[in-house]
Amino acid sequence: MSKTAIMTDSNSGITQAEAKELGIEVIPMPFTINEKTYYEDISLTQEQFYKFLSEDADISTSQPTPADVIATWNRLLKDYDEIVHIPMSSGLSGSYQTASLLAQDFDGRVQVVNNQRISVTQRQSVLDAMEMADNGISAKRIKKYLEKTKFDSSIYITVETLKYLKKGGRVTATGAALASLFKIKPILQIQGEKLDAYSKARTKKTAKKIMLNAIENDIAKRYNASDDNSKVHIHLAFSGTDTTDIFEFRDEVKEIYPNHSLFVAPLSLSISCHIGSGSIAITATKKLDLNEVE
Repeated sequence: MSKTAIMTDSNSGITQAEAKELGIEVIPMPFTINEKTYYEDISLTQEQFYKFLSEDADISTSQPTPADVIATWNRLLKDYDEIVHIPMSSGLSGSYQTASLLAQDFDGRVQVVNNQRISVTQRQSVLDAMEMADNGISAKRIKKYLEKTKFDSSIYITVETLKYLKKGGRVTATGAALASLFKIKPILQIQGEKLDAYSKARTKKTAKKIMLNAIENDIAKRYNASDDNSKVHIHLAFSGTDTTDIFEFRDEVKEIYPNHSLFVAPLSLSISCHIGSGSIAITATKKLDLNEVE
């Protein structure tokens, strides 16, 4: 049986410490802040990032360099027969495209997955890949399953401000001003590809209700699952350093879905730099079924 390494990037929300515990590899995402390069969870903490954000620092996201990716693969392949590499969604970064090209020189030993996920949903794909590898499923088959099921996940996010979406050109200055004037809370979604508009609300309470209805609809119609936790993971995520809102929301969700563990984690900084602090998100992801792995 082949020995398979599982690798991802820090957009999964998996910290370096957690990666060591899990026995996987997490390559840190680079950020350029005020013309200096930082690496997520290496030289850039959540607290530092949001301090820079609050100071209107010049922040841009990047992707791991080809040299760093290749060096990591070469190191892993000294101890493993093959690698499953799960980068962030190709709709949000060029990381997949770059890694896919680099993998062509590794004679099939590196399988790069176009899984179209990020944050807690990407993290779940990593955990699923680990379970498949533990069950003797090859890297090639793991890639095939994760790509076949890439749309079996959804994220809904409500943002506190449109300032950063305006900065990134995702909303006009007029639209942002009107939203601020009328206190409109946009609700965004990620279902496999990019961050897109889903709905809007006048209050955070209404926004949360809209997100909960969307998740309920996905569980029933997209995943054909009941309210129990046998078929679907429900996870929560947030941006910023204040966890009050997200844990209040978790308690609300727990009342509706008492059988779910409701894992909570910070949103990827790559998303947070586009939506700012104070956002909350809820996700639904179909559970791995080993019987469906071809």
